[in-house]
Amino acid sequence: MSGIKVVATNRKAGRDFHLEDKYEAGLVLKGTEIKSIRAGRVNLSDGYVQPRDGELWLINVHIAPYDPSGRYYGHEPLRPRKLLLHRREINRLISRVTERGYTIVPTRLYLKGGRAKIEIALAKGKRKYDKRQAIAERTAKRDIERALKERDRGR
Repeated sequence: MSGIKVVATNRKAGRDFHLEDKYEAGLVLKGTEIKSIRAGRVNLSDGYVQPRDGELWLINVHIAPYDPSGRYYGHEPLRPRKLLLHRREINRLISRVTERGYTIVPTRLYLKGGRAKIEIALAKGKRKYDKRQAIAERTAKRDIERALKERDRGR
């Protein structure tokens, strides 16, 4: 993946949701936001996407103010940002979100060809027992790998 620099990832999304379809979207940014993104001062962990008036908006994603710009030329860190997708993709996502239990979460923010892009995923929330089951599977897999390694070492 040449030309792509991942700026921020949302590891909480994979833990808290079953991620289904992923989409790449552009962002409508103001002023110094792109400079803060290039500096890597972004937090996606509490973010989500909300449909409003036939458009998709990125809510609660923190892009830190760019310090050299000063107090007056900066931007609001938690402002809603419009996402840029094809109309067909927007309609598909909005129809799926109106179904019960679906939401859209940002998974990673990256720079592609000098432009900020965000990967969003259609997601269904995990229940507590799903999370426990995933942890149990992970530890079982780790124990099996460890046992195989020990067995091979004994030869």
